[in-house]
Amino acid sequence: MTTKILISACLMGHAVRYDGQAKPLVHPALDRWRQEGRLVTICPEMSAGMPVPRLPAEIAAGSTGADVLSGAARVLERDGGDVTAVFLQAAENALALAIGTGCSYALLIDGSPSCGSGFIYDGSFSGRRQPGEGVTAALLNANGIQVFSDREIETLAARVEAEAE
Repeated sequence: MTTKILISACLMGHAVRYDGQAKPLVHPALDRWRQEGRLVTICPEMSAGMPVPRLPAEIAAGSTGADVLSGAARVLERDGGDVTAVFLQAAENALALAIGTGCSYALLIDGSPSCGSGFIYDGSFSGRRQPGEGVTAALLNANGIQVFSDREIETLAARVEAEAE
């Protein structure tokens, strides 16, 4: 069976980020996986109905995606709007798609309050990073789908290649 990989739409060149931009990731493994039909693309926020562009959002008060999932933290927009429910729905949508399509892995953009897996922003909207996961990454990991950031594509590629042998 071919290993499937859930991937952030922005990494595939889709202009879906909060600022209306993409963050295309160029790597030979992505080209190969695309040809092999392994990639399942999603923008969690768009899947939950958020527009492009949209206000920047961060997990409040130095908390993480796991804190949001447990109800102990909120996701707030720069102007103070509470978008926690939308981010929770976005995570559920990504998990449902990953399970429904048989994804074992996810390759997600780091820094995002949804997709971050190595780092997220600290909720101060000052550009300060902190270690942690976004809401979607935390939910995927909690359900056995291994999450890799865009900076970890070599590690993911080695894992997928090892399974193919």
